[in-house]
Amino acid sequence: MSDHQATDETAREAPAGPIPEAGLLGRAISKAGLIFAAGIVLAMLILIQEVVLRYFFNAPTTWAHETTIFLCGVAFIYGGLYCAARDRHIRVVLIYDALSPRWRKVFDVTISLVCAAASMMFTYAAWLMVQRAAFTPSGAFRLERSGSAWDPVYPGLMKVFLLAVLAVMALQFLILAFNYARGRR
Repeated sequence: MSDHQATDETAREAPAGPIPEAGLLGRAISKAGLIFAAGIVLAMLILIQEVVLRYFFNAPTTWAHETTIFLCGVAFIYGGLYCAARDRHIRVVLIYDALSPRWRKVFDVTISLVCAAASMMFTYAAWLMVQRAAFTPSGAFRLERSGSAWDPVYPGLMKVFLLAVLAVMALQFLILAFNYARGRR
């Protein structure tokens, strides 16, 4: 097989964007992924700056490490949603690949519904975490802080972001289940 043929087959196997069953939400999730990719690049630039400041000028910052951890953390959290929209999650295909198209459809719908239910349960757990991280006992809004010398609100923001991503992930899996059931591509 020539390199050109292998490239064509690989292109058919891995669509460039979200799968059609992900719908409009999947396309929006895919486009927003660029923001989080840029966040990873920004984290790298911040770390390079920190190394230069610390080791060449003996002037480290108080914010670089927490900021890079936050940027990489939100990118990692978003990555799960991004993979769901693009159908690029890890899957054991030993049984799935042996199924007929009809049974694959049944599996796709069932797996999507199970993932939606799991995402909803994790969303509820994240809500419980956000209640403690974003609200005082009196009910006033106040984001949890890191407790470091700089003391940013990154821990609270991370928990709120996790809640939002899990809620959108549950919705994305419901859309996938619906579109798989309809046979929509």
